[in-house]
Amino acid sequence: MNADAEHGAAIRWLYRVLAALNVLGALLVVALLVVINTDSLSRTLFSVSILGVHELVELSLVAIVFLQLGDAVRAGRLTRSEGLLTLLGNRARGVSRALRIAFDLIAVAFLTLIVIGGVPRMIESYQRGEFKGTAQVFTVPEWPVKVIIVVGATSAILAFLVAAWREFRGAGRPGGSATHNG
Repeated sequence: MNADAEHGAAIRWLYRVLAALNVLGALLVVALLVVINTDSLSRTLFSVSILGVHELVELSLVAIVFLQLGDAVRAGRLTRSEGLLTLLGNRARGVSRALRIAFDLIAVAFLTLIVIGGVPRMIESYQRGEFKGTAQVFTVPEWPVKVIIVVGATSAILAFLVAAWREFRGAGRPGGSATHNG
């Protein structure tokens, strides 16, 4: 098997993992909608709120972002201004590609800092049994979300590295402008 085929298989596997994480994030959004609407109806109809909704929403929002980040990068859906890059792509394709690669590598560096700082916090949170909420009323452990942050940031690092590599090779990325799609 040649190097391109091996990379292609690894990238396809990565993209499947990114899609699975994205689906988990979407399912978490649906679960949040159910919890929030149930709490809202409970308050309206029965004047009773569901314990822990605030804590669940707080932790879930962070988890959703990190679960879906890598797939957003893969699909070229990460929010950024394309105006200058499109203008440069039409007039100075090399400069546009260099800026895209620089953006991807800066994102890799930033996310690497999140992983480096997140791993010890994740371990500490698990070992200490850290939780959100009020003891003996409602608590939810924090460590699963910290695991999701590390896994999501790592998956986004890999997606950014693939995007930078594709840009370097001139293939662009899905969802980008017509000047660099491949």
